[in-house]
Amino acid sequence: MAGRRPRQGATMTDVARAAGVSVTTVSHVLNKTRPVSPDTARAVQDAVAACGYVPEKVARLQNEGFGTIGLAMSAMSNPYFSDVVHGIDRHAVTAGYSLLLADTHDDEDTELRAVGELLRRRVSAIILAPSGDGERTLTYVRQAEVPVVVLDRFVEQDVDQIGVENIEATAHLVDHLATIGHRRIGLVAGRDGLATTVERTAGYRLGLERNDIAEQRELVVSGDSHAQAAEAAVGELLRLPEPPTAIVVGNNRMTIGAMRGLRTAGLTVPDDIALVAFDDFEWSDLFHPRLTAIAQPTLAIGEQAFGLALSRINAPATPPRRVLIRPGFMHRESCGCGSAAHQEGAPPAVRRRPR
Repeated sequence: MAGRRPRQGATMTDVARAAGVSVTTVSHVLNKTRPVSPDTARAVQDAVAACGYVPEKVARLQNEGFGTIGLAMSAMSNPYFSDVVHGIDRHAVTAGYSLLLADTHDDEDTELRAVGELLRRRVSAIILAPSGDGERTLTYVRQAEVPVVVLDRFVEQDVDQIGVENIEATAHLVDHLATIGHRRIGLVAGRDGLATTVERTAGYRLGLERNDIAEQRELVVSGDSHAQAAEAAVGELLRLPEPPTAIVVGNNRMTIGAMRGLRTAGLTVPDDIALVAFDDFEWSDLFHPRLTAIAQPTLAIGEQAFGLALSRINAPATPPRRVLIRPGFMHRESCGCGSAAHQEGAPPAVRRRPR
């Protein structure tokens, strides 16, 4: 890993001064030797990021070249990231690297702490799926002069990035539903602040626009990227005076909640309502009906993410790269193309749950 020299100018004293606390408090936060208040811990973490502080021992070990790649993402709770990690691991092992995973829980404060822990564990590079705009975390990593690759959620910063094309792919889902007669198409969107949520919502609106369908705000609800919230969001859509005849779901976790919400309401997909989703499952074709979905090439994304990290380790002066991968469209039955109503070009009326 020639050419990389971790920054060692910042000291714990610098961090303490920036955070407005004592050096002892900084030590307790970093080493977890004594509880401190959440506000104090956040101030210290922000100061660490701003100063680019890396403990001297860790900086020395990084410079000696330990072959470990740090992963900071919500892989424990998100099946999509679990599949991506498999792709990273497959190539990392071949190249002689091991992986160290830190779950961010899609929370910016947790993310900053997780990345700090990875740096203290002397990783050679970090692959990050940012929980927001990534500014705090990326500032920290860059000032520590550790290579970083942003995964899945593109950011404005000038760093290596890889992810799928979200806007046109989501618009294609809307196109497909409009082609078979749907005019009231709902969206269960992901968590606010995530780049993927912004892009997929933009794709939904693009699909409406090019099919001459006026956007109706009540048809866009947040599923917060979780199954339980998505189930509640579907219930909100179904309680509208004129509910949607089709729903686009923004990711795989929310798809599970959306299907549960429809089942709870006594509705059948696609006879009563059509359902399509962003993110395919390995077992999507085992659903009844089988799920029409945008499929991300997760293994390829993981493999290329590791390739970017390895390239950055070996050639740190290379200009940053942005890799955009086109996902696939898995056309199955949940969109309702095979139903008699859709063959006639008219979507079914949504059957309400008996009161």
